Amino acid sequence: MMAGAGMDHADVLIVGGGHAGAQCAIALRQNGYAGSVTIIGKEAEPPYERPPLSKDYFSGEKSFERLLIRPPAFWVAKAIGLRLGREVIAVDPAAKRVALSDGESLTYGTLVWAAGGDARRLSCVGSQLAGIHYVRTREDCDRLMEEVASGARRIAVIGGGYIGLEAAAVLTRAGCQVTLLEAAPRVLARVAGPELSRFYEAEHRAHGVDLRTGVTVIDLQGETRVAGVRLEDGSVVPADAVIVGIGIVPAVAPLVAAGAAGANGLEIDAFCRTTLPDVYAIGDCAAFACHHAGGAVLRVESVQNANDQAGCVARAICGDAQPYRAFPWFWSNQYDLKLQTAGLSLGHDAMVMRGDPATRSFSVIYLREGRVIALDCVNSVKDYVQGRKLVEAGARPDPARLTDTGIPLKDCL
Repeated sequence: MMAGAGMDHADVLIVGGGHAGAQCAIALRQNGYAGSVTIIGKEAEPPYERPPLSKDYFSGEKSFERLLIRPPAFWVAKAIGLRLGREVIAVDPAAKRVALSDGESLTYGTLVWAAGGDARRLSCVGSQLAGIHYVRTREDCDRLMEEVASGARRIAVIGGGYIGLEAAAVLTRAGCQVTLLEAAPRVLARVAGPELSRFYEAEHRAHGVDLRTGVTVIDLQGETRVAGVRLEDGSVVPADAVIVGIGIVPAVAPLVAAGAAGANGLEIDAFCRTTLPDVYAIGDCAAFACHHAGGAVLRVESVQNANDQAGCVARAICGDAQPYRAFPWFWSNQYDLKLQTAGLSLGHDAMVMRGDPATRSFSVIYLREGRVIALDCVNSVKDYVQGRKLVEAGARPDPARLTDTGIPLKDCL
């Protein structure tokens, strides 16, 4: 599994074995790159898909082998070295050298930082107790699945983002008693409008989730193992296990220490270049001025962004530099609901409801200064496919036509 083992130099050194890092290596070979390519991965497993961890893998519907981005033989056949189970702990941009956690060091011609992020940890009293889980890696999921299989039935989920909601849906279907705790006044507050939040809150409650918003966690109770979550009002939510989904912390410390600009993500230009020479950054750890968010500098945590930035960097390394302007899209599966999001609703000043949420098939359309900037489509694939064309075109349709489900969105262009 270690093509190129023993080499202490890589023409392209990729730090991170997630979607962004793996796709960059694949794209380099697809674009005819003949130099040496090495991926350094923190986990012991070869690159695999992350989104199914809180969905199909967690529910047991997909085996780990089906999550692999490529079969093990692929990396050997393409002469892509995998150095797994280790991290980069320091970068010397002048010497073009990285130091690894196992004591080794490698030099590079071009460095691609695709290290993603680490789950944001709780810092309250009790956060070190056994039975507290962060759903970021296969190992995280396996540990939680083992506890559920061993009889953990009362599960507290801290965080009402996609990870928390998806985990709550899977655990509820598995017969667990789930309490979901969100500090904000509504779930999905960071990524969606109030209408979509209310819909998902109602759905989870209808499936038996004790969903509470506007609540603050004070500490976790228990001696060696978690037994409950104490809230600001003094009440305690009994729990055999706790899942924490409160975002990620970009894994950028070694590059920032080496002088790269960026705090909440490495600052990159239109070609994904950091402020250090011959160092690119892609995926969850990269912050860029997003064309689809009115130029706001942000990180986009999605498979689409990881893959498209990887392609952008691979082309640049191969001499075909093109600015990154890819279209952002996301998805989430909860119960029998498929949410597909096109664009970014950040900064919207108007919202149009298309269809009736009571039918469990509808779309929320977001506008800014009359332009369609994003859509959230629930069980409405046709709206998603046609609606993203409105976003891409910067269309300014009559809002009354958008609400009329008898008019296809393609006719609103």
